[in-house]
Amino acid sequence: MFRLGLIINPLAGLGGSVALKGSDGADTAVLAKRLGAEPKAGLRTLQALQVLQNMPVQIVTYPGEMGADIASEAGFEPEIVGSISSDATRPADTCNAVRDLYQAGIDLLLFAGGDGTARDICDVLPEGVPVLGIPAGVKIHSGVYALTPKAAGDLVALLVRGDLVTLEDQEVRDLDEEAFRQGQVRARFYGEMQVPAEHRFLQHVKNSGREDEALVLDDIAADVIERMEPGTCYIMGSGSTVAAVMEQLGLPNTLLGVDLVRDGELLAADCTAAQLLSLTEGQSCALIITLIGGQGHIIGRGNQQLSPELIKRIGRQNIHIIATKTKLSALEGRPLIVDSGDPEANQMLAGVLPVITGYRDAVLYRVADY
Repeated sequence: MFRLGLIINPLAGLGGSVALKGSDGADTAVLAKRLGAEPKAGLRTLQALQVLQNMPVQIVTYPGEMGADIASEAGFEPEIVGSISSDATRPADTCNAVRDLYQAGIDLLLFAGGDGTARDICDVLPEGVPVLGIPAGVKIHSGVYALTPKAAGDLVALLVRGDLVTLEDQEVRDLDEEAFRQGQVRARFYGEMQVPAEHRFLQHVKNSGREDEALVLDDIAADVIERMEPGTCYIMGSGSTVAAVMEQLGLPNTLLGVDLVRDGELLAADCTAAQLLSLTEGQSCALIITLIGGQGHIIGRGNQQLSPELIKRIGRQNIHIIATKTKLSALEGRPLIVDSGDPEANQMLAGVLPVITGYRDAVLYRVADY
């Protein structure tokens, strides 16, 4: 029987949909809930565990929302250890859970969270215990995460079946959230953890730094602006490639947020998921997004404001991906990834989509079917 340790950070990702750029700190979580954010980590864990149904897996986990509730919902009879210190979980609970699960004996630690959760686990995890992250946070720069929740389940299934899967050391990185909210990207290396390395399912460490191809970005921006239709609301995603479009429009830009533009004017800046749904209700709308360098994610990393409901409303034909060919080449043939949290929305974008790479220049690129 494969003993799978499970830890869920129930606060992970709360700040994403309400444009808080992260969820670290008790005050941030309280504010996110006040703004209407709903927890997603449990649902994303459920998507991973559903892959393991009817397999010889014993889940060892913490009580309630830290694992036991979702494990039971997925059809398992979890072995529950430890206790949660208060009504609201804290980083200390994650650290205690790691120690208690290790003492109970596990073959792999599966956890749902973001880079802050990975840091907490890295601080206390004894050597020799492999880990795998279910991406559930706002910040996912570390290399210890699967591409999607389902991919995490698929990777664990390989181990349960006894397939030969190599273990590799992968980096744990995290951003300074306060600097991140001010538009500054300051990623730090915190350590390494052993991860099952089946690269179809494992994400790469995010490439840092901005594109240094100003002329190409100008060409991309000119193409996008020429395509813009009067009366259409354009949802402008995060990242420096989209920022180049906003610069050519002469509009202020939220580098690490989502803005709304119509007829050359800024309608709303740094929008939350709820604001985007409200402001685009009954409107013709389109989405301009780019990919995360080195990873290939276009939805679900740093732009949780783009909810599944919004993606479906916009429609596949009105989602425009922009990127330099250098950025695409760095993926080395790996597909683009959509991880919206909704399988229907993910599937809607699967297949081949055009990517604008210059002025009247585009390539077809595959979007993964995960």
